[in-house]
Amino acid sequence: MKEWSLEELKELICLFNKSNLSELIIENGENKLVLRRGDNVVSTPSTEVEPKVEKTQIIKENVDEGVYITAPLVGVFYRSPAPGAPPFVEEGDLVEPGQTVCIIEAMKLMNEIKSHVRGRVKKILVENGQAVEFGQKLFLIDTESNV
Repeated sequence: MKEWSLEELKELICLFNKSNLSELIIENGENKLVLRRGDNVVSTPSTEVEPKVEKTQIIKENVDEGVYITAPLVGVFYRSPAPGAPPFVEEGDLVEPGQTVCIIEAMKLMNEIKSHVRGRVKKILVENGQAVEFGQKLFLIDTESNV
């Protein structure tokens, strides 16, 4: 069976994000793709199809460094809900699980990206209006300090 390319995976994720489905499972021989809405989990159990990015929106890197919030889809990164509006978060701000930290526009749809951890925004890694790739690091969140 043919393996999925990274571009094909990105297209499937974009189509899933546009749909009203809560879960999508696609099997292609030994390869299986599972997409679930709500917890931003994107998983492909087969090692042959594993993208070169982590499976979740959050990547735990180095305990001294913090937690990265990554892009769950390809699109354009926006720090605020509208032009001229204040950003969702600034460096140094405290974020809570479920709090919107940015928007990624994909195929003319605005997708709110939410934090899954409590912590301080240590660093914003993307410029407003910048195109982002699936799995790209957007924010570094310090969850270890006294927040």
